[in-house]
Amino acid sequence: MFPEISAKKILTIDTAQMVEVDRAMMEDYRIELIQMMENAGRNLAHLARALFFNGNPIGKQVLVLAGSGGNGGGALVAARRLSNWGAKVTIALGQEPKKMKGIPAHQLDILQRMNITGAKAPAVMTDIEGMTFDLILDGLIGYSLKGAPYGLIGDLIRHANHSVAPVIALDTPSGIDTTSGTVYDPAIKAAATLTLAMPKKGLFSHGVPEQTGDLYLADISVPPELYSSPALAMQVHPIFAPGDIVKII
Repeated sequence: MFPEISAKKILTIDTAQMVEVDRAMMEDYRIELIQMMENAGRNLAHLARALFFNGNPIGKQVLVLAGSGGNGGGALVAARRLSNWGAKVTIALGQEPKKMKGIPAHQLDILQRMNITGAKAPAVMTDIEGMTFDLILDGLIGYSLKGAPYGLIGDLIRHANHSVAPVIALDTPSGIDTTSGTVYDPAIKAAATLTLAMPKKGLFSHGVPEQTGDLYLADISVPPELYSSPALAMQVHPIFAPGDIVKII
């Protein structure tokens, strides 16, 4: 379904290196966060459609878990795409909408204008516990994780793990440290994970593949030569020549 690449033939990056990639994209190459986020969300929606909806999301019930950062923004882009394609999307925010800033807040504003269910308030667990979903998208916490998830975000992770619906995690399952591979309690247990730009080092740590499920890598338009900068010193070939999403095996 998607081109495959061996994990042995691809480099990995840690959290600090991904921070540098994001900095260089915006400051050195003028590729803005909104462009990267749109690419991430479009690829997440495409993966969902291909893997779980047999190419047709019309009428499918999708729960999108969205935190306040970049992962939440990417998940909200996917929510918009899937809604445009006919899916019945429900948003579960891990925080008050006013706590979302910048581009993620912009993505949320779009969904509010589209009257997407749940986009105007944080999640109410009693509401979503009574609903049945065909798929859950996890965009709660990305590489900015600092310790075990708690509060509403922790509750949303536990809800997803207890659901019969499969979960696709964006970049990393929420609750997993992308450098050390530490699996906190709670942490999302995904059927598939769509990591971004380059695979994160922690996703290959002992026990983590059980949390990620099938691992995919998505293009967010990072120029390969960016990785050769002195700060990164990596030689990266055009990974996405076969397609915008590749499966890591």
